[in-house]
Amino acid sequence: MIEKIKNFITEKTDNSYLQFIKYFFASAIALFADMAVLFVLTEFCHIYYLISATISFLAGIAITYIFSKLYIFTKTSISSKTAEFTVFLVIGIIGLILNNIFLYIFTDVFDIHYMLSKCLVIAITYLWNYFARKKFIFS
Repeated sequence: MIEKIKNFITEKTDNSYLQFIKYFFASAIALFADMAVLFVLTEFCHIYYLISATISFLAGIAITYIFSKLYIFTKTSISSKTAEFTVFLVIGIIGLILNNIFLYIFTDVFDIHYMLSKCLVIAITYLWNYFARKKFIFS
């Protein structure tokens, strides 16, 4: 059983269902870092929450990229590593724009605490990032 878990975590797969599950776990780790950095920068460093959200989201992108390359996807449709990372980053930046727009709407328009707003935005950015990266990079 331990060996199966170890293989699930460390071996890449072509199975889209398993990729989605593994991407979910990688995203959960990235999300933890994202939320922690957002909270620390906003509450302790007194940085405006949208600037903190941008910095924390970029940290999450880096974590997700590393996990995607090392543990999740077997194939890439882009041969150049630089081009691959650029496309990954562009998709992430679109996710960041979605993140910040909805974070602003929930926080400033609907007066929801920024951390709760972030929780509401997670599903939108998760689905965008997974399906866009699956289609344009790891197909």
